Amino acid sequence: MTKPDYRMKQWSRQAAWLLPGLHIKRWVGILLAGFVALVVGVALLLNLQPITLAIHVIKHIAPIIPSWASGSLLVVSGILLLFFGIRKTTGSVFEALGTGSDPKILEALYRRSRLDQGPRLVAIGGGNGLSTLLIGIKQYTNRITAIVTVCDDGGSSGRLREEFGIIPPGDIRNCIAALADEEDLITALFQYRFKKGHGLEGHSFGNLFLSVLCSITGNMVQAVKESSKVLNIRGQVLPASLDNLVLVAQMEDGREIRGESHITAAESRISRLSCEPANPQPVPEVIEAIEKAELIILGPGSLYTSVLPNLLIPEVAQALQKAKAPKVYVCNVMTQPGETDNFSVADHLQVLMDHCPGKKLVDAVVVNNWIPERLVERYEAHGSVPVMIDRERIQEMGIALIERVLVDEGEVAIRHNPRRLSRSIIQWFKKEYRRKTKAKQLTPIAPPGDSLEKDLLQI
Repeated sequence: MTKPDYRMKQWSRQAAWLLPGLHIKRWVGILLAGFVALVVGVALLLNLQPITLAIHVIKHIAPIIPSWASGSLLVVSGILLLFFGIRKTTGSVFEALGTGSDPKILEALYRRSRLDQGPRLVAIGGGNGLSTLLIGIKQYTNRITAIVTVCDDGGSSGRLREEFGIIPPGDIRNCIAALADEEDLITALFQYRFKKGHGLEGHSFGNLFLSVLCSITGNMVQAVKESSKVLNIRGQVLPASLDNLVLVAQMEDGREIRGESHITAAESRISRLSCEPANPQPVPEVIEAIEKAELIILGPGSLYTSVLPNLLIPEVAQALQKAKAPKVYVCNVMTQPGETDNFSVADHLQVLMDHCPGKKLVDAVVVNNWIPERLVERYEAHGSVPVMIDRERIQEMGIALIERVLVDEGEVAIRHNPRRLSRSIIQWFKKEYRRKTKAKQLTPIAPPGDSLEKDLLQI
């Protein structure tokens, strides 16, 4: 890079601090106004008559130097001094923070200031599905609350749950990693599993990290809050309950299966799902988040072991039914052997409605409508088939159908693409908001407040 190019790049970086949305220009302006007021005030106290003196100087200079020249000189001088001051100030701040002049900090400030104005969003689920959604949805808003199921009893989470009496940290760990700014690094760190070591083998670092924090802070909610601060995640992650929940499934063959890991291995269709204790208490912040939400998303994830367990908490189900925010269910792309064999989209919806009777639980369902044939054949060999879209039945339920291509052709596994999934949901949300706003404008009811409208304009 030549020297002139380098200088231009340096100037462009400094100019970037004046971009709209960073909330910096206003403070620089206030700083300059305060400085000018201070200088003029001191001069007046000392009877120096600064304004009179300045006018007198200008009167003598004006006939000598043309106004276009003197004005241009002052403007250019002011701009140069302003940029020089910003450059030195920010450089000193970066040096004190030990970050140098990394432009990523400026980018992060700009992005966060925009995303802080996004819609208040609640995502409910568990497993890998919820973390997949969070990876994409955090590109649209920072005001995210992930409500995570706490019924896992297998693997590392199950061992820690049994040994220390804590709620399973596995799904919580996945969501924290998904919402972290340094997503790849944090995911690699939190997902790292010890391959040897007495008592350590099979455990993930993230599970151990949360377990230790839980012991220090007293409960998993506080542990998650503290870890979220350390990792600077966007939004918040909340366990649905702090109670020691055990899933209980009534199977169509008459058996009663207890425990999530045993239910998925039962190889029989589930007729009813419940939990013990029968009336678990939700984390208070969960109910508050649902009440304040502007968009609520259920799934994606295992129907019976990731999404539905959250709705078995009576207060959570009631809050969802009372919530004024639009509610979207993300249906799985493929059926799950031993859990949703031969299920259609409407079958998934019917299970949710059967377990939460009463008011309408879902306003729209997001489904994938294309899968690479080569992957379908591979999955069929293991008893998993694409979830059929029964459009007429969904329409009869009064639920909007959002059909999109949500998977990637080049993948080796069938899974939701985070960006495609989140974009489909946000696009429907914007369209739904406009429709409701237009309907309200045709009635004498006062239009909605500016908050949500401003949020949507930032998307």
